[in-house]
Amino acid sequence: MNLAFFIAKRLSFKAERTFSKLIVRIAILGITLGLCVMLLAIAIMKGFKTEIREKIRGFNGDIQILKYDLNSSYENSSFNLETQNLNKIKQLPNVAVVDAFATKPGIIKANDEVEGVVFKGVDSAYHWDNFKKVLIAGQVIDFTKPGHQQQILISELVAKKLNLKVGDNFLMYFIQESLRKRKFEIVGIYRTGVEEVDKVFVIGDMDLVRRLNKWEDNQVGGYELRIKDFNQLDASSYDVGDELPAQLKAVSVTTNFPSIFEWLSLLDINAQVVLVLMLMVAIINMISALLIIILERTHMIGLLKALGESNWGIRKIFLYNAVYLVGFGMLMGNIFGLGLGYLQQQTHFFKLDEASYYMSFIPIQFEWLDIVLINIGTLVICLAVLIIPSMLVSKISPVKALSFK
Repeated sequence: MNLAFFIAKRLSFKAERTFSKLIVRIAILGITLGLCVMLLAIAIMKGFKTEIREKIRGFNGDIQILKYDLNSSYENSSFNLETQNLNKIKQLPNVAVVDAFATKPGIIKANDEVEGVVFKGVDSAYHWDNFKKVLIAGQVIDFTKPGHQQQILISELVAKKLNLKVGDNFLMYFIQESLRKRKFEIVGIYRTGVEEVDKVFVIGDMDLVRRLNKWEDNQVGGYELRIKDFNQLDASSYDVGDELPAQLKAVSVTTNFPSIFEWLSLLDINAQVVLVLMLMVAIINMISALLIIILERTHMIGLLKALGESNWGIRKIFLYNAVYLVGFGMLMGNIFGLGLGYLQQQTHFFKLDEASYYMSFIPIQFEWLDIVLINIGTLVICLAVLIIPSMLVSKISPVKALSFK
């Protein structure tokens, strides 16, 4: 049997420690808490980014095709994209969904209250899959039913302001050369948690926008594209732009909502800072523990040297012992970190202010690759750093060590 491993096992499981016992426990606790915090920091950061990104993508799409003009209002300028160009865009490798839309500002009047909104019109081919995830009451527009042009979806925020619910009716005024008003019935209420969306948009039939603006049946205000791989957003935007005529442009979701995506990018920096700090805490704790263990076993080190054991052989004893301490701390860190994360995933116990964070709970998203890399990185870095304090063994003289008490 490997002598260093045998002695290390005796030290780890059967030896009676004295003053080093508390230090060792603190070191293990430091690694446990450090790894737990690192796992949760990455999971929360990815959960935030995914949840908020999916809410924005579900409503806005990943890329919008708009007319290239100086219009900066909420009302789109109309255009007609040739079928040939549209089919080329649909056939791009990363494009999954293409939906037409048009917007027009309006004012809702209900229960002696008024609220300015933007009417977003969609057609019967609109893909509702992502939008249904944020629908909290009612249903989406059913284009197969007579009178679907009067159906409308509003946000929970607007519904509360105007004291409205599913099934209620209200008048909406569209401001143009001659004021137009239309009566709508609420068929659904949504909540994205993103104030920039919830306080502005209501959703209805795009044919209404066409009639109000006197557009042709094939004219639209824009197209929303959903892509398969969001990491290829910029490249996909360029690909779509290459297929468009000069008067049209492709605008990514990060351009439409710059403040939100800039905030999300800061989460990466925060997570990196947390990882570095927690790793430093774990390393400092382990160095302190290893030094104290070596000092406590000075007599044993002198005896082994007197019997002919090499410095490296003795250093391996303490490194094996450190592997046990680091491994045990990492095991407990994984149990607590993954357990607490799973509990939050299932119960949403820890809440947030939705007005500030765009969601009402702390989101958790674990990925096995992150878990494996954090564990391997922690183990390798801790053990690599611990080689330095283990060199103290070579400085211990057998004569002085044997007389050490």
